[in-house]
Amino acid sequence: MTKAIMNARMYAVTPAVETVWCSLLERITAEAGVSFDYLSYPAPQPLETLWARPDLGCVFMCGYPVALQLAAVVPLAAPIPRVSWAAGRPVYRSDLIVREDAPYRTLEDTFGDRAGWTVEHSHSGFNAFRHHLLQFRTASRPTLYREIVPNLVTARAILDSVREGRIDVGPLDAYWHMLIAKHNPALTAGVRVLATTEVATPPAFVTAVSTPASTISALRNAFANVSRHSWFVEYADTLLIEGFAAVDTPDYARTLEWDRAAKAAGYACPA
Repeated sequence: MTKAIMNARMYAVTPAVETVWCSLLERITAEAGVSFDYLSYPAPQPLETLWARPDLGCVFMCGYPVALQLAAVVPLAAPIPRVSWAAGRPVYRSDLIVREDAPYRTLEDTFGDRAGWTVEHSHSGFNAFRHHLLQFRTASRPTLYREIVPNLVTARAILDSVREGRIDVGPLDAYWHMLIAKHNPALTAGVRVLATTEVATPPAFVTAVSTPASTISALRNAFANVSRHSWFVEYADTLLIEGFAAVDTPDYARTLEWDRAAKAAGYACPA
């Protein structure tokens, strides 16, 4: 019988980091008494196709599409980033980045220039950015940017587009940003964070709805208890996490609230 799959592409910022994620998932699934095959699924392959697979065992998925029910999945656990603003909680936010040498001092300074976003089902690369911009729109200024570059797809494309001057500002998953800054600092040396969004529950490892309830419970417990193991220290240092917290679909309700607020204001896309 074919095994279910596991994958950590969303935060596999380098091949070496993906290897660490794979090793950690092997430890966690072993603690849960199950065994999955690690599937390499590099960009630019669409994550929606991965999430729609019926054989998901333990795969990272953004919480916004979980809330939108874009795939039949059950959330298991979300990482707790090792950073002060997370305060020991499973939360993340978006860094709104610009070039280091850009003249901007506030986000408002970027209005009238060029912004970009990833995909419409991304929280960090679309939904959170759109929600943050809502506060600046007025009846006399419904559009904030002269140009929007849509569908950049990945966090790396946002980072590269800012660095290379194709856009002036863009939203970057702050946890992803932490990881790439640690493991490939040359890529972040030319950018700075101009503003940050509010926090929300981060992407979680999810499993297929067909996964037995006993396995779901065992996996949630294994994730929640991972920080108690002495062997977790090396993973925590590499992945910049304190551990994991069990999550479920209702934990992503805030992403839908932000979505409804934007659409009610006639602001379906950042503009």
